Amino acid sequence: MFLSNFLRKVCLFLFALKPFVKRLLITFADILASLFSVWLSFSLRLGLLHWPGREQWIFYLLAPALMLPFFMTAGLYRIIYRLGGFAAYLSVVRASVFYGVTLMALLMLLHLPDVPLSLGILQPLLFLLMAGGTRILVRYWYYFVLMPHRTRITQEKLLIYGAGSAGSQIANALYRSNKFELVGFIDDDHELHGRTINNIRVFSLEESVALLERQGIKNILLAMPSASRTRCNEIISFFRKYRVHIQKLPGVEELADGKVTISDIKEVDIEDLLGRDPVPANLELLKNSITGSVVMVTGAGGSIGSELCRQLLDTQPLKLLLVDQAEFNLYTIHRDLQERCLRHNISTILLPLLCDVTDEGRMDEICGLLMPKIIYHAAAYKHVPLVEHNAAEGVRNNVAGTKCVAEAALRHGVSNVVLVSTDKAVRPTNIMGASKRLCEMILQALASEGGHHTCFSMVRFGNVLGSSGSVIPLFRSQIKAGGPVTITHKEVTRYFMTIPEAAQLVIEAGLISSGGEVYLLDMGERVKIIDLALHMVELSGLSVRDESNPDGDIEIRCIGLRPGEKLYEELLIGDSSSKTANPRILMAYEEFKPWAELQEEFAELRKAISTNDVRTIKLLLKRIVPEYQPAAEITDLLAIESALCEQLSMSAESIR
Repeated sequence: MFLSNFLRKVCLFLFALKPFVKRLLITFADILASLFSVWLSFSLRLGLLHWPGREQWIFYLLAPALMLPFFMTAGLYRIIYRLGGFAAYLSVVRASVFYGVTLMALLMLLHLPDVPLSLGILQPLLFLLMAGGTRILVRYWYYFVLMPHRTRITQEKLLIYGAGSAGSQIANALYRSNKFELVGFIDDDHELHGRTINNIRVFSLEESVALLERQGIKNILLAMPSASRTRCNEIISFFRKYRVHIQKLPGVEELADGKVTISDIKEVDIEDLLGRDPVPANLELLKNSITGSVVMVTGAGGSIGSELCRQLLDTQPLKLLLVDQAEFNLYTIHRDLQERCLRHNISTILLPLLCDVTDEGRMDEICGLLMPKIIYHAAAYKHVPLVEHNAAEGVRNNVAGTKCVAEAALRHGVSNVVLVSTDKAVRPTNIMGASKRLCEMILQALASEGGHHTCFSMVRFGNVLGSSGSVIPLFRSQIKAGGPVTITHKEVTRYFMTIPEAAQLVIEAGLISSGGEVYLLDMGERVKIIDLALHMVELSGLSVRDESNPDGDIEIRCIGLRPGEKLYEELLIGDSSSKTANPRILMAYEEFKPWAELQEEFAELRKAISTNDVRTIKLLLKRIVPEYQPAAEITDLLAIESALCEQLSMSAESIR
């Protein structure tokens, strides 16, 4: 205890000194080390306690005189060794080697009779051990004597799952942090169990469970960048019941130069549990269709649109046209893609184009001048309650925008037009879903028309994990705020898919189309939203507060279905679908109205939109999309306000 306190006081005194004084101390320590290593090398070589005489004094003077210039030139007195890593100690080795070679050369030139040449090898080696040792001692004092005392109260205990390169790198990085105390590693490799890495033991999965309970560990870090998503999901699911906070390192492709730092640690999200291992893309198809071509993405700044842009950029089109009406979103995706181009040496020309897709003149100008070969139409209003509250604008943007893009593509000979659709278009109960089904019908009708070579196709899928306006970011913010987590109904279920997987399948589905098909993405099993909320609470290391656990951390509260919402979604209107070459892409052919008939309906719909006649808009959508089952009440905010003003006006008239 006395020695520990003494060492700590020495540490505090030394680390409190001014930088200039610290540099003088380490320089003085190196001079002493060089002199002592000379004496020790003589003693070892001659087999007795040495006392220098005659020319031997030259060697004592030569050693520090040669060492200092090499160490100063290498910048060894500017390095902060308590924070330095492997590179700092490599610099010490490099400077010592140059010093040793020069010393040996001088001894050979001077021919000092009482100085054996073997000392030219022995002394630099001994000096390297001493010089390196003093620097390692500084680091040891800081991390194992001073830091534990400073952080004994605040440190949280942590286990790292993965004893490989990434695990050892992040362990070293954690030593520089004052937040966590690393208790051990967990690894699946049986040969590593019971062994140590930097004095930290490696445990098996079974041993870690007892360790969690015995030491009250609440944090686990997954350090397996190359592990499959399936394996990571298994580990996350295993630990979820132990109420631990799980974090992870990103995949190998996301780590800069393979080096791991504290900033690489990120939260394990529900995406990691619901996501699947990707099916490899058809690279030959992508290369033949996209590489060297002009490709346009509408809604380029949105969740799906931006990921489409990133994946399309990887195939290196000649030009990538980014179309969006939201200035900030367009700026953000353009900057992101520019950085990717620089990082991966991609020569694709990026053109950010501010444009409302319902603007016929602007769309015509873009397609006429830039001549895109493929258009991915992702621009749409997608938030069900918001579109329900702004019905006319939702239909105008979604339906008129799709019609405008499709007709511009026809006029300018675009090869492929791919509509990003939604499962809410199947037997819709809301205006957003009905408008997206009508968008599908526009492309189906145009595909059946003769006299053109444009291939129209639609890709329909469910919710994407973490997209803007989706339930997951909402739950995340509610959990962070301490709850309650709000769900609409205990029986609500939804399909979920990760954004990258959805974008990959959209690109591939659009390229295998022959025209008029509706492609359905295999979304896996439906997920109960209440289970989703429960898993997200558990992943945060918290518990749900309910009747069985009144002392829990987060309450889950039902607030009722919102206007236009369904308990569950579907992907297929009819009864059958057929397989494609990709097991996660299915194809269906569904009923639609001829183009001439749709044109007549559009005229009436346009008139109703211009006057914000929501009741007529709903009736027209019902007539065009027979499966649409609208709610009887009007929830459009302006329509409600207009009706209220009309009632007040009538009341005022009756009073007069």
